[in-house]
Amino acid sequence: MRLVGVVLLAGMACLATPVHSAEEAGLPPGWFRAGTHPGDYEMGIDPGGGSSGKPCAFIRGRGATPAGFGTLMQMFKAADYAGKRVRLSASVKAEQISSWAGLWMRVDGAPAQGTKMLAFDNMQGRPIKGTQDWRRYEIVLDVPPEAAAIGFGILLSGPGRAWMDGLQLETVGTDVPRTDTILLPDRPNLRFEK
Repeated sequence: MRLVGVVLLAGMACLATPVHSAEEAGLPPGWFRAGTHPGDYEMGIDPGGGSSGKPCAFIRGRGATPAGFGTLMQMFKAADYAGKRVRLSASVKAEQISSWAGLWMRVDGAPAQGTKMLAFDNMQGRPIKGTQDWRRYEIVLDVPPEAAAIGFGILLSGPGRAWMDGLQLETVGTDVPRTDTILLPDRPNLRFEK
């Protein structure tokens, strides 16, 4: 199975093609490796590395200066969440992350409409860095009625290692604030004065 996704890094769209299918990479069904340079990152399952000693996912930069970013991710149909606010949460542990890591989630429109991105957050504005024990993170996005697909995962840019455990995907009320990184203003500003 060959899957293709798009992930944003620093506001730029980057083709994210997996290196191997999930079966070849030894990943559970639905998970695949992608990113701008997935070959520069090792991704897989740590059999006893989870916060409770059970299996968890990990991503690690290969060598001293891995290029671009890698992501361990999934994509699925948005139908069950269309018209709802969704929270993705997971526990993440970090080791010597010198650039940044983060959970991410993206909501896409139908391919017939040019696969328009409808909502996105990759935690780049609140990155995971350095070394830290297990900590809970979350992303909250609205899934518009016209949404076709939802992608999510963990990404790493640069050296270091991150583990991900305890994933949850749930609908929440509108009282829970969104974390989008592509919030657009209602109108354009056509002036240069402050």
